[in-house]
Amino acid sequence: MRCRGSWFPAPELSAPEVVVEEEQPQQQQTPPHHAAFALIDWSRPWLAPLATAGARAAARVLGGASVAAALNQEQDQEQESCTLHPEAGFAFVSQAQLPEGTPYERFIYETRSIPTRDNLHDFFNGLIWLHYPQTKRLLNQWQARAIEQQSPGDPRGPLRDAITVFDENGALLIAPPPLREALKNREWRSLGERLRPLWQQSRLVPVGHALLEKLVQPRKSITAHVFLAGDGAPLSADVDDWMALHFDAQAFAAKPFNPLPVLGVPGWWSENENVCFYDDRLVFRSDSRKIAQQKFTASAG
Repeated sequence: MRCRGSWFPAPELSAPEVVVEEEQPQQQQTPPHHAAFALIDWSRPWLAPLATAGARAAARVLGGASVAAALNQEQDQEQESCTLHPEAGFAFVSQAQLPEGTPYERFIYETRSIPTRDNLHDFFNGLIWLHYPQTKRLLNQWQARAIEQQSPGDPRGPLRDAITVFDENGALLIAPPPLREALKNREWRSLGERLRPLWQQSRLVPVGHALLEKLVQPRKSITAHVFLAGDGAPLSADVDDWMALHFDAQAFAAKPFNPLPVLGVPGWWSENENVCFYDDRLVFRSDSRKIAQQKFTASAG
């Protein structure tokens, strides 16, 4: 199928004392910085794993609670109902409790307390901690150990860079091999047309809290950095268990991620039902490294 006007020039890709924040009394007016929470549409497919707990916590924030207090209350509620993961059981605290000069990741590792600001970014981070605590603990341990081995002022290094990429914008994809290969090769039309039925046998789970924050106001260019689960990962797998078991620090440092504009996932955005959606080369970009290699091979021949 040809799509008029859809081809664009493709750019190159290039242990201090901790005080748990208490639930705040309900206020009559929502603080201005909490207004963004009213924009969250919990019916969106990318929010499905977080929707029940997230909607409850967001309602508390809209009622006047701080984000830290809302998340602590959600954790308490899950503990009372016996749905809280054994690896959870940390505290969300005010950002002011992070001592000046103390790395954020080391503070979490030493205190099991997560400094939390009153914004969507930290709200989604908290929800990810509640839902995928084993994975978040693992990544935090890697960060803390790397910090311990570094001197002040040293660059973060490959592992910490990779952790940050995934923690902010990562997602896990469980999918049949043809779909995984097409994503690796950035065969966007195939992913949206020829291989479209395979998405029904696939599962994309956003894990990055910045990714979820951006998706509160969806736009076509929002891109996840996707970790591909290998053969044998069942669709019904507990995502947190799977990631905590299969993530490896050495492999992670190589940034084994693949870019995926998430609104191109079938069933996630109605506009992608028209395959011309995938022809926007400002969003669905080719692999500049592959193009460079092809040019080199051609010139060498």
